Amino acid sequence: MRYFLAIFFCFVGLFYCNGQNQVDILIIGAGAGGTSAGIQAARMGPKVQIIEASPWLGGMLTSAGVSAIDGNHEMPAGIWGEFRQKLRDHYGRAEALETGWVSHTLFEPSVGNKILQQMADIPNLNTTFNALYTDVKEDAEGWQVTYTQKGKTHYTKAKILIDATEIGELLPLVGAGFRLGMDSKNETGEIEAPEVANDIVQDLTYVLTLEDVGNRKDKKGLVKRPKNYDAKAYECACNRKDGEMFGGVSNCEQMLNYGKLPNNKYMMNWPNCGNDFYVDWPNMTADERQETLKEAKAFTQGFVYYIQNELGYKNLRVAEEFPTKDNFPMIPYDREARRIKGKVFLTADHLERPYDFNLYRTGIAVGDYPIDHHHDKNPKAPEIDFINIKVPSYNVPLGSLVPEKTENFIVAEKNISVSNIVNGTTRLQPVVLGIGQAAGALAATAIQEGKKPSEVSIRKVQNALLENNSYLMPFIDVKKEHLGFASMQRIGATGILKGYGMPYKWANQTWFYPERIVSEYEWKQGLLHYYPKLEKVHASGAGMTLSFFKSLTQLIHPDYPISSIQENWRDWNIEQEYDEKISLNRKTISILTDKVLNPFEKDIDFEGNVIGIE
Repeated sequence: MRYFLAIFFCFVGLFYCNGQNQVDILIIGAGAGGTSAGIQAARMGPKVQIIEASPWLGGMLTSAGVSAIDGNHEMPAGIWGEFRQKLRDHYGRAEALETGWVSHTLFEPSVGNKILQQMADIPNLNTTFNALYTDVKEDAEGWQVTYTQKGKTHYTKAKILIDATEIGELLPLVGAGFRLGMDSKNETGEIEAPEVANDIVQDLTYVLTLEDVGNRKDKKGLVKRPKNYDAKAYECACNRKDGEMFGGVSNCEQMLNYGKLPNNKYMMNWPNCGNDFYVDWPNMTADERQETLKEAKAFTQGFVYYIQNELGYKNLRVAEEFPTKDNFPMIPYDREARRIKGKVFLTADHLERPYDFNLYRTGIAVGDYPIDHHHDKNPKAPEIDFINIKVPSYNVPLGSLVPEKTENFIVAEKNISVSNIVNGTTRLQPVVLGIGQAAGALAATAIQEGKKPSEVSIRKVQNALLENNSYLMPFIDVKKEHLGFASMQRIGATGILKGYGMPYKWANQTWFYPERIVSEYEWKQGLLHYYPKLEKVHASGAGMTLSFFKSLTQLIHPDYPISSIQENWRDWNIEQEYDEKISLNRKTISILTDKVLNPFEKDIDFEGNVIGIE
């Protein structure tokens, strides 16, 4: 009996000592969102683990080979801005990344992975690579995830679980409600949406990286003609008609230079008669999806065969960019995922008319890319002119990361609560990096305060993000280097001073105009949402002065030491002169309002309403 008890306790000890890990936050998926979430959360103190199926960090940025950044060139927020700066440092200068015409920031996927690995090499963060989760369970203490790595089974218990998978894999496993495919007009209220919902998702792409080897005579990097190859599928690749948004392509050099990378490499992710491929994965099992992805690979191989043989570019060979036998990326570029049913549902109307709603007040990430969908390879897809759904730059509300019902669970990728139409812009790399960073900040704040993510103060999460140079509002003219950046972001997120948005080519805009004079009436109207007692105050259209600011301050906070304003004037980095009579600009008013009145301290709900007032 003693022998059997000894064996029993031996196995129990091995299970708990060697097989089980205890963390505060567990992230499944080390894509753009998962990596960013892990870095942000660990920086704030909690113990974090990421489980990743591949040996790389970055997901679509690196492991899928989409190493050309779409959007946010003028808004290098948070971790996205850090990543870009490290790319510039690696290649020597900003111009070294402007190699292709699709983006201002192009890089080799292996370099992107190396940089992200360096960024993630920090205390409190452990990434488990080449690991596959096999089971997800919830109990009274949180979550338990079972995964395998190198043939061994491991277990992790966590208080908060984050789904950062590329297609929202965890949503059905944890019982969270989700949307998938095209939403109906009735559900979203979007006039551009189809009358009837369907489960059609965007085309995906198996990207491939090529390199120019010059006159090399060997055959290394030349692809074989794939089975079922049809040259007609690619024959219009070098010829695209000019359009309002997408300029014409008239020759093959222009087509190839679309995704030209540093060091004479090329990203083959070409939408026009290129290598987009439709996979009906919503109606497939996981095994069926994997089999169909082989067809997507073969289609990309066919495109490269066409380039090398039909077009004669035998100098462009498959680069050994990825740690795979076939030199393909580890994963395909999925443009769409299951989208959680969240505390809020972001639709095109919110993007088109942000100030008609209050969701903008809860912003945690920003984007400026147009609504861009890929459906050319699916003849059953409704014809919707997505690219001409005009919107200004926008922000993503925190409630889109938090499930409607499932607690202690957050999403951090393309699986946020947005409409199918809006996913066409929120899916892009810098936006997802921002979404991930916000998910990490939300999870870490919840751990620090011993609360559920759904109970955490939105303003506390936003302040945590501002401390890490994230943008809450998409103000193109308020750079993070500005001394009043945080104040202008906070006051913009209260709506006391609003931005001016507009669609603009491939980089939509919202302007704050920091140097513009603020009128008494504009400021008073903005304050009313927070201080209704000001309703009867007379305010003109004249430029606002320090005297007017002080008079309203005394109405709001009668005990505030007015003399301290002058004492702190320079410490608050106010550039205008201290003068009772001069008109004050938006930057100055933002700083004064933030420092003196501090309306940002008033909590808001997920809809952006001021708690206890609106």
